[in-house]
Amino acid sequence: MKKSSLLLLFLSLVIVLAGCNVKTKEDAQQQNQQEPTDSSTDASAVTIELLGMSSNESDVNIIRDQLTKNGFNVKLNLQPDYGSFKAQQDAGNYDVALSSWTTVTGNPDYAVRSLFKTGGDYSIMSDEEVDKLIDEAATQTPEEAVATYKKLEDRLVTEKAYIAPLYISLKSQAFNKDVLDENSVRLSKSRSLPWEAVDFKDQSKRATQPLILSQSISELTSLDPIKGNDGSINIINTNMNVRLINLTDDDKITSEGSLSYNHAIAEGNSEYYFILRDDINFAKITDKKAVDSGERVGADDVIFSMNRAKDKNSVPDHRTYTLHEHINTVEAVTDLSVLENTKVSGGGESVKEALEKGLDTKITSLVSDKNQASTKDGKYQVIKLTTTEPFPQVLNYLAHQSAGIVSKKQVESINTYDVEKFDVNKDIPYGDQNTVTEGDKYNNTLFASGPYILSYKNDYEAIFYKNPGYMKGTEHEPKIEQVKVRFIKDADSTLSALRSGEIHLYYGVPETKYDVVKGDSKLKLQTIESNAVSYLLFNTKNRDVASSEDLRRAVLYSINQDEILAYYNNNKIKAYSTVSPIVKTGNELVADPAKVKEYLAAYKASK
Repeated sequence: MKKSSLLLLFLSLVIVLAGCNVKTKEDAQQQNQQEPTDSSTDASAVTIELLGMSSNESDVNIIRDQLTKNGFNVKLNLQPDYGSFKAQQDAGNYDVALSSWTTVTGNPDYAVRSLFKTGGDYSIMSDEEVDKLIDEAATQTPEEAVATYKKLEDRLVTEKAYIAPLYISLKSQAFNKDVLDENSVRLSKSRSLPWEAVDFKDQSKRATQPLILSQSISELTSLDPIKGNDGSINIINTNMNVRLINLTDDDKITSEGSLSYNHAIAEGNSEYYFILRDDINFAKITDKKAVDSGERVGADDVIFSMNRAKDKNSVPDHRTYTLHEHINTVEAVTDLSVLENTKVSGGGESVKEALEKGLDTKITSLVSDKNQASTKDGKYQVIKLTTTEPFPQVLNYLAHQSAGIVSKKQVESINTYDVEKFDVNKDIPYGDQNTVTEGDKYNNTLFASGPYILSYKNDYEAIFYKNPGYMKGTEHEPKIEQVKVRFIKDADSTLSALRSGEIHLYYGVPETKYDVVKGDSKLKLQTIESNAVSYLLFNTKNRDVASSEDLRRAVLYSINQDEILAYYNNNKIKAYSTVSPIVKTGNELVADPAKVKEYLAAYKASK
């Protein structure tokens, strides 16, 4: 009986391995140091270097196998973490890199501007036609923009093959419903998880137990909201800095839970008005605990934050300025007649009437000094933001974490260096992670306008505390006093930590783990179609793929999205570009081995 069981087990293992042909991480890393693949024996095959991270190993293996079947030699460049991956990408050590992008603002312009426009924060390409189409679509109504975004996709993928799309992911999270109140845990299409809303099932634990979350990346790009736009800090900075505007869970613009009571768009769609709350103070850290700094968040901080957000040269290594390049001027309105005499877009009411909606006390006066603002007395601060051209999508960008409001006084006191002569070995910018990392360099100078502030971090976790001066007494006051974010690199370990109670919520559960979560009675899984797209990005310098459209197209038509979706049990969705989750253009990538053969032949003939 024992012998037959072992035989059955052995045969099952053989069948599984033969069927899926997926290599382990150790196999992939070993292969990276040797000749690329079995097809490397074919001297006529074209070698492609594929760059990815070990956390995306399944995708790397699928893509490698698809390329190999279509006549490529695939050299893997598999890196252990994002920092190493980015270093390899910046050094140009790849032909094609496994990339992803999440449109966290809910608007299609964000899905393309930073990535593909000449000079974009993350763009490595330059194409005048692409630039023109991006700018054209940005000024159109959603209905008009569909045709323009289709033209953009045609140029980006069909004609030039600058990218090869893979799939749209579901957005998911799982949490321990025995510990957390199910009704307090939100899953939004675009915006990050709002920590202030989360509550314990047993509310008596709010002050005595931390909310324990996780993320895979421990190296934080920057706690200055304009200096980073990646998975290491998006959620953190979103919860550390309040914004003029927010997104609802289904990507609608709202003032709810923001620095503004209300907002209004004036006729012409170039002037945007925001009436500010007076119940948010900056938090600071003293003896590793959060305290109220005594400084109110006001118009001067908004003006300062928006002007530095739009200015490419306001800080060294500014990574989000193209998101805010449509901001022209930002000012405080002190003349009440301006609000009374300006009509809102598409309506007959005045901006003043629009801003007063839902307020307990109407506007009696406007004040320039934030300390004089008093909601109960009808004394308010109002911000007027003017765009370079009619551009309603500016509101989506104001909901992005990079538009977080920082303290003018504090940031100016820290960033005393000359930006043009910035010395990375000597100058320490505001938000440098070293200043909040335990050790000799620890010197926390953060001022947080949001619901939580980071106290300190190490390689294991980051500790946050509730901002004691954040919307006190309102529904938006944070429920839980302390948040811990544990740094756990891989999905298996994170899921294990959730199941064992070491963490309370797992944000971004892989589709391959859904069944495990559903099978655990104490866990609840939440899913929604996300704005996250995975794609292959081609190198644009010093590699053949940079100059050969034929070679890029050969890679493009090697990608079989049906096989990828099947691997993920159809918990992925087909994509054609980074706008696919938001704008349905009708474009679809169909794998075509005949085209691959044709384009490879054309490429070889041109050599």
